[in-house]
Amino acid sequence: MPREYQFPFELRHLVYFREVARQLHFRKAAETLAVAQPALSRAIAQLEVALDADLLNRTRRGVEVTPAGKLLLERIEPLLRQLAAIPRDLAALAGGQIGHVRVAFTGLAMATVLPRILREFHQLHSGIKLELTESPTSAQLAALQAGDLACGFFHPDAPTPGLRTRLLLRERNGVLLPATHPLNTRRRAHAALRLRDLAATPFVLFPRTHNPGFYDRILAAFASAGVTPRIAEEVWPRANGIGLVRAGLGATFMTPSEAQHLPPEVTFHPLTGPAPESRLVLGWRQTPAPDPALAAFLAVAGA
Repeated sequence: MPREYQFPFELRHLVYFREVARQLHFRKAAETLAVAQPALSRAIAQLEVALDADLLNRTRRGVEVTPAGKLLLERIEPLLRQLAAIPRDLAALAGGQIGHVRVAFTGLAMATVLPRILREFHQLHSGIKLELTESPTSAQLAALQAGDLACGFFHPDAPTPGLRTRLLLRERNGVLLPATHPLNTRRRAHAALRLRDLAATPFVLFPRTHNPGFYDRILAAFASAGVTPRIAEEVWPRANGIGLVRAGLGATFMTPSEAQHLPPEVTFHPLTGPAPESRLVLGWRQTPAPDPALAAFLAVAGA
């Protein structure tokens, strides 16, 4: 392993040099820095020895910055400005004014509650960067427990140790059918259906491993209705399933909140009788005090 590079000078040498280069006068620079002029002169000389370069020329008229000094000044200015900003940035971070929050979501969240939260959060906390990732419930739970996510919008099966959650949405699902489906007659357009009406209809679902709880509630609803489901495809993310319905390859489940704006190739029908229920929560790791940026996001989300 290569050894860490050791700088042959200290930060104060750079601060002292910059001030002399600004003032072009050793006495005035020493007064601004509140150091003795001999100490300032020694520091500049030490810096020149360490860099093996003449940085300043002392003339009868004052001080001139050499080409090497101009190059050094150009390189250190951004660094010194960033260092000077550290106390301010740390205070802003502690106050939740800046920061970074990694957020995962499911399709149901983006179709319902999440756009409003994102819009309000950006208006209130424009200095906090949100990193958004669509991810199934199972992957979110693993990432939250590993500390790879700050928070997630997912569908819970049961309380998860180490996580706190807030329920955002709880709705019975209806069914999304292709507009060409035989049940979409003019008389029955958008009318409520029963699962037994759909016994011959293939369904587009998602892999059970992504959300076992909801998947099992779907199967339980079919069983209560006395119907054996015909599962034609299992795809993810949710938008792909809706795309297959638009293509006429089957039906899928959807909440009324998701069905507000649909393309003309599909129709939404409420379900009477047995129907699976969707539950959407916001979840985050249980800690004594959340990161200020995360706390700001949770406050906007109502958690």
